[in-house]
Amino acid sequence: MEDAFIRHIELLGYEKRFFPSQHYVYMFLVKWNDLSEKLVYRRFTEIYEFHKALKEMFPIESGDINMESRIIPHLPAPKWFDGQRSTQNRQGTLAEYCYTLVNLPHKISRCLHVVNFFKVRPDDTNPVTDSQITKPEVFLLPKDAKKNPTDITGPIVLQTYRAIADYEKSSKSEMALKAGDMVDVVEKSESGWWFCQLKNKRGWVPAAYLEPMDGPDESEEQEPNYAGEQYIVQKSYTAVEEDELTLREGDTIEVIHKLLDGWWVIRKDETTGYYPSMYLQKAGEANSFVKSELRNRSAPPRRSTIRNAKSIHKQSRKQISQETYRRNSKKYIQSRRNRKENFQNKANVIIEKNEQEENKPKAQPAVPPRPSKDLILNRCTESTRRKIL
Repeated sequence: MEDAFIRHIELLGYEKRFFPSQHYVYMFLVKWNDLSEKLVYRRFTEIYEFHKALKEMFPIESGDINMESRIIPHLPAPKWFDGQRSTQNRQGTLAEYCYTLVNLPHKISRCLHVVNFFKVRPDDTNPVTDSQITKPEVFLLPKDAKKNPTDITGPIVLQTYRAIADYEKSSKSEMALKAGDMVDVVEKSESGWWFCQLKNKRGWVPAAYLEPMDGPDESEEQEPNYAGEQYIVQKSYTAVEEDELTLREGDTIEVIHKLLDGWWVIRKDETTGYYPSMYLQKAGEANSFVKSELRNRSAPPRRSTIRNAKSIHKQSRKQISQETYRRNSKKYIQSRRNRKENFQNKANVIIEKNEQEENKPKAQPAVPPRPSKDLILNRCTESTRRKIL
């Protein structure tokens, strides 16, 4: 059996905790070779001690013998007092450190020291808490912070959602729910799978089973775009419901409405229907290992398939019928054709006018009249006048 190793480490942000005393821990989403994803929490002092031990294990790669041979990234030492500002400002460096660490040669990135440090500990799944102590405050790292470290700013308050029906998990990376459970959403993926935490549990949950506490989350969904964005089907899917489409890998389609539950409305020629977004890739976009891995999972449930749920989604959420999608798509396609025909007609008219003008006989220039002898004598030089006279 293949030894466990880490494929990717993503820094999600940090938590401010108040038990046993106020301190900060960084949140890491660790992705393993068996396709599992685990959330672990580490203090920076722990990370720095891990870093020092790694350098001692690989003195050549850490630059202790020759600085030009160093490939293990630098990591600043902890400050005498690590407050929230230093914890926040260190995120960009730490995210870059983890990215470089995983991409080092296998003898370093897959060694037991690295693997064991990022394995799930009991306090990762069951952190020591006190019911009388304030709930930990979560600060998430912006997705583009790796490109713009200066954009790392203050806290992002996690949204609390309520489960509208029971959900039984089908893999270790998912989390089971009971109707009425209150969960904090850490990450919302376009695939329709959201990473949530509930007390001591964490895992992926279908967005279709969640509703916000204060009303429908329509504001987060984009309006339909009937012009369409071109996508390529990366995985075949056979329709189960009447309003879904059956497509094959390699088909080119247009996405006209991106929905939060991960089921997007797409258009194939003049037919529209729902299709799992996790099986689509934007045209011209490079494929990635993470996206390929995601496609190995099953598509999340659709909101419309959750039966007998007393949900505010059922009560006040705006619904667009498939007939409306088709009708508006046909209108858009027809208007696009009309514009194209008008453009071609105008172009043809211009070409015809140009051809007519080219075919017209060109008028010959008039022959100028011969100047009279008196005019010549008035305008010519003295030398010419003597010759004439």
